[in-house]
Amino acid sequence: MLLYRRVGHTIEVFLAHPGGPFWRHRDAGAWTIPKGLVDEGEQPLQAAIREFREETGIEPEPPFLPLGFIRQKSGKTVHAWGWEGDADPAAVFSNEAKTEWPRGSGRWLTFPEVDRCGWFSPDVARQKLNEAQSELVGRLEASLGTARKQA
Repeated sequence: MLLYRRVGHTIEVFLAHPGGPFWRHRDAGAWTIPKGLVDEGEQPLQAAIREFREETGIEPEPPFLPLGFIRQKSGKTVHAWGWEGDADPAAVFSNEAKTEWPRGSGRWLTFPEVDRCGWFSPDVARQKLNEAQSELVGRLEASLGTARKQA
């Protein structure tokens, strides 16, 4: 889900920064839209709503604007929808994830799946997002008619 809010004649988008030691000091290209896996028998939109709630503590509200899907370099397919709303990044709370760190060490860490969120202009969001996901910002802008005119 790609949460957005209108700011004058443009928008800002709400992005999540992954938690855990691997992502701790990464910024450009590390941020993401809240997303996750589709459970068996679940529709992609239902999964997107559930994952957004689990990763931010925020309940997405319709209407939902279909943004299609992208395929990340990892091969993961991400289906996305935009929705208009507002949220306080300081009030976000996330479910927890568990991973072995460092890999092969036998030491398991538990940490929030999302360690922080923030509002960003479309241009800044494109720099912060996973490269493949940045296309979703452009699709959202095109759907809303807020895309910046190229000179």
